[in-house]
Amino acid sequence: MKSFIKKRKILITVVAVAVLAVSGYFYFNRQIGSGIETVEVRRGNVFQEVSVTGSVKPSENVDLAFESGGRVSKIYVEVGGMAVSGQALIQLDDSEVYANLAGAKANLKTKEAELDELIRGTREEEITISQTKVNNAQTVLDESKKALVEKIKNSYTTCDDAIRNKADSFFRTPAIPAPQLNFSVSDSQLKIDIENQRMAIEETLIFWSSSLAEITVDSNLTLYVAEAKNNLSQAGSFLDKANSALNGLSAGASVSQTTIDGWKAGISTARTNISVAIDSVSTAETNSKNAQSALSLAQQELNLEIAGSTVEEINAQEAQVEKARADVLNYQVQVDKTILRSPISGIVTKQDTKIGEIVSANTIIVSIISGNQFEIESKIPEADIAKIKIGDLAKVTLDAYGEDVIFDAKVVKIDPAETIIEGVATYKTTLQFEKNDDRIKSGMTANIDISTNKRENVLVVPQRAVISEGTEKFVMVDNGTPNSEKRKIETGLRGIDGNIEIISGLNEGEKISALGIVQ
Repeated sequence: MKSFIKKRKILITVVAVAVLAVSGYFYFNRQIGSGIETVEVRRGNVFQEVSVTGSVKPSENVDLAFESGGRVSKIYVEVGGMAVSGQALIQLDDSEVYANLAGAKANLKTKEAELDELIRGTREEEITISQTKVNNAQTVLDESKKALVEKIKNSYTTCDDAIRNKADSFFRTPAIPAPQLNFSVSDSQLKIDIENQRMAIEETLIFWSSSLAEITVDSNLTLYVAEAKNNLSQAGSFLDKANSALNGLSAGASVSQTTIDGWKAGISTARTNISVAIDSVSTAETNSKNAQSALSLAQQELNLEIAGSTVEEINAQEAQVEKARADVLNYQVQVDKTILRSPISGIVTKQDTKIGEIVSANTIIVSIISGNQFEIESKIPEADIAKIKIGDLAKVTLDAYGEDVIFDAKVVKIDPAETIIEGVATYKTTLQFEKNDDRIKSGMTANIDISTNKRENVLVVPQRAVISEGTEKFVMVDNGTPNSEKRKIETGLRGIDGNIEIISGLNEGEKISALGIVQ
């Protein structure tokens, strides 16, 4: 059974080929005048179109979200409302960032004022004030030096009184060359030390008195202070040993208790006076050093003000101004980010929040489509895309209004990358309506005829009259004889009305067969 069906198919194919061969023979050898239809080569216009379908979409469609989260404080547009480009849609609470902005602006003014002051330089009044500070510091230093000189001199007097008056009361021969105590000391070495130190202190007092005769406020007071402290320390050591000797002394036939008590009281007073003198000299020295430091600082400040600001100081202050200005810009940006604005003019199609709600960052809460300008998106197969270019005009009908309502459009964009649809490469092409029309709605189906090319005042013949043999084209020409002439031609643009452009091979007015083989 299968073999029979196969043989039948082969037989049918052979018969069909034979019929076509015979028909072709008679066709190419027929006469034009035997009742075959002829047409005249004429001049006309040839138009080429690509017909596709597409979908109407808004020319702009945006989804909006806040960059940072926050609490909604104001809502300006609801769903269905119109928004213009730049219009505020929703606002978050901005009290905190606005306070930061105000602080940054105040800081910027401060830094700018400081820079202006550096650039302007020191005023004469400020120099006068600084000079006054220097003068006052000099006065304080002079007074402190006088006080130090006085304390040094007083320390000598105190030391002289402690030794020559109070201590010498229990010496038989207090002065040089051989001081001797009026009482016996059980510790013989202590007695020797006391008597030797008394002799040494006498020499010290003599030399010290001579030294102080030349002291003034302009002297090197540091040396005089060191001398005073050293001499007072020497006297203090002597008095300490004398006090030890007196503490071991008992009343007897040679000395009464009253005398001993008088000696002890004198030594106690002398020791106290020496200690006070040491402290007084140290305090006066410290005051003098502090006064000297204060004068140096005041003089440095005066010198800086007289010299004016350096380039480095001005540059550093300019950098602080720039930083303060950047802080202002930063907080201004943060304030701006609390307001969600529409980037386009259009209709609000979504608004998902209420006043008081907390919205999260990067969560879409508003959607807008352009209200007037609509586009058409169409996927055009690769076989037709080469015919289309940006700027081509098109006629569009919408299924919603039928074929009688025609809208004008224009090709505005062709995607360079392909989109594969059911295995076929297509290219997304965008057309824009030439005029705004309230009847056009997003999502409508569009039928598009794109005018891709046009030839005006060219030779045209019906496409059905052209015979194709491989890559060559022919027509059958009426040459006035019983047999038609088979002539090679060169064709151009194929028109949507069934005509084709003749580039060469025919002349205007010639007649050809209208029953060619068209491929």
